[in-house]
Amino acid sequence: MRTLYIIKTGSTFPAIRQQHGDFEQWMQAGLHPKHVLPAERPAMAVIDATASGHGPLCYPEPHACAGIVISGSHDMVTDDAPWMQQLAHWLLQICHAGVPVLGICFGHQLLAKTLGGQVGMHPAGLELGTVPVSIQADVSLDPVWQHMPICFEAHAVHYQSVRRLPEGACVLAGNCHEPHHAFRWRSNVWGVQFHPEFSTGAMQGYIDHVQQDLAKNGSRLPAQNLRCSETPDAAQLLNHFARHAQNFARQPVAFQPVV
Repeated sequence: MRTLYIIKTGSTFPAIRQQHGDFEQWMQAGLHPKHVLPAERPAMAVIDATASGHGPLCYPEPHACAGIVISGSHDMVTDDAPWMQQLAHWLLQICHAGVPVLGICFGHQLLAKTLGGQVGMHPAGLELGTVPVSIQADVSLDPVWQHMPICFEAHAVHYQSVRRLPEGACVLAGNCHEPHHAFRWRSNVWGVQFHPEFSTGAMQGYIDHVQQDLAKNGSRLPAQNLRCSETPDAAQLLNHFARHAQNFARQPVAFQPVV
């Protein structure tokens, strides 16, 4: 049986983790909603990519994967740490093999860079809080996005972003701050800058954390960065991806290794 792997690339702040759990728990909850029957849920496992700092990780072969979801992180893709390089090398093989892949925030940026795009600091600075996102492409045949509304609210927190998409990628969604809030590469790789896995509690925790940091220097967050509300439509994206991964896992696929 193929497995849906969550790639953990970091942890949230201790205070948020104590109250709301960590990134992998949030993603597991979104990928396996309570209303979905156990028989319809793909098997899941978590791999901590940052653990490669203690020695090379043994990532699964493409034929063992139903899908890959890459978490957010407080690290920056541009740091290019050794564990990021190892993860990117594996992801390149996974992407070219046709396995469904979804990257979130840091994961979205790492995918873009791995596939030939460019990541850097956003010239407009921090995007934080609950923000509007609009679909910018025809997604009627997209297995992950076809059931998403044209406009929806999503949680966001990022300083860096995808500055240039990789060749073969198309923009799926954006807003006035971030034109690359979502992209698709070929037919099996998706990246989202926003956080479909965040609850309002997690989002408020990040707003509070940034506010406290700024207060130390006598600064305050702009009003637009204080918005925090429910994002049910954005949250559904994880379930859409899980269903796609489950369908993919049922199909025989001939994988081609990438040298």
